Amino acid sequence: MSVPCAPRPGCPSVDLIRQREMKWVEMTSHWEKTMSRRYKKVKMQCRKGIPSALRARCWPLLCGAHVCQKNSPGTYQELAEAPGDPQWMETIGRDLHRQFPLHEMFVSPQGHGQQGLLQVLKAYTLYRPEQGYCQAQGPVAAVLLMHLPPEEAFWCLVQICELYLPGYYGPHMEAVRLDAEVFMALLRRLLPRVHKHLQQVGVGPLLYLPEWFLCLFARSLPFPTVLRVWDAFLSEGVKVLFRVGLTLVRLALGTTEQRLACPGLLETLGALRAVPSAQLQEEVFMSQVHGVALSEQDLQREIKTQLAQLPESTSGPPPRPKARLAGAQAIFEAQQLAGARGSARPEVPRIVVQPPEEPRPPRRKPQTRGKTFHGLLTRSKGPPIEGPPRSHRGSTSFLDTRF
Repeated sequence: MSVPCAPRPGCPSVDLIRQREMKWVEMTSHWEKTMSRRYKKVKMQCRKGIPSALRARCWPLLCGAHVCQKNSPGTYQELAEAPGDPQWMETIGRDLHRQFPLHEMFVSPQGHGQQGLLQVLKAYTLYRPEQGYCQAQGPVAAVLLMHLPPEEAFWCLVQICELYLPGYYGPHMEAVRLDAEVFMALLRRLLPRVHKHLQQVGVGPLLYLPEWFLCLFARSLPFPTVLRVWDAFLSEGVKVLFRVGLTLVRLALGTTEQRLACPGLLETLGALRAVPSAQLQEEVFMSQVHGVALSEQDLQREIKTQLAQLPESTSGPPPRPKARLAGAQAIFEAQQLAGARGSARPEVPRIVVQPPEEPRPPRRKPQTRGKTFHGLLTRSKGPPIEGPPRSHRGSTSFLDTRF
């Protein structure tokens, strides 16, 4: 668990942190009443940043994981003790060392960090075998484990994958494609000169957006800023990811001088990955994020427009943006409604881990089944989102890139 930061520009004073802690203790002590009557206060406090000492208490409440855990007693323990699919276990095992390798929790392969991460990710593949494992779930689960016990981290991961970002981590990643189109449409409206530059140099959103959105910026921003992004994201939903992405693009390419310094694709991608750290300091950065002129209504309108224009894909199901809930208030209301109907959670799926008796036909390696940049850029029907066709020989997993 992190501690209050040392005094520096933009860092709240100790007294202010204590005041915020008291407010959160009061709100979480009467959570249903708070969410029913005072959600605006919750949202504003999330925008200011949840105190480090209380994130472990607040994140499960915001995303509704506490309700899932309460209504599914023993489920995580059963999943954690069950043997996992050998192919998924091999893939997960290869990715463990990538997650925050310098963090003390994840240094040792036998340490509680890597072992907890293995159990949480394995549990999800058993909980949703039709989805399996996506590499981007690794950094998300790792951040959760830095703040929460494994069982709570698991249920938070479930909520993120199924309610905040449905269609992101499945084998076809259909929602990522749709959100890439939405992001470019928002760029065209809010930052038209930047949008024109990106088109001219052939930088489509799938070259940088999956790294940002799938990992919830865990690999792209300073860690204190990542936590602030998550505070707002768990409160307000995917709208926050779009605001953060738009802010990063503006900081990287917003001026004429910046664009002139990036005459080609490589220079432009380099600029998107090299925003000065001073501009990413949490208080400075988040004040700009919350100033982006993008409301939930604006986002839903653009999603509807782009969904109608999206080419029909032969490689997977169409996106289902209506399955995505717009943050903590929508999740709270859905859980309250489900509770009133007597089923606060759908029936927990059966755990099937026994291999079939007859040999299965060969299947693709799990880590490459449509979950890489190459797959995102080439699997969809029709031309690329932007720019001329490009060769993707030597393409690697997006988690091998360095933002």
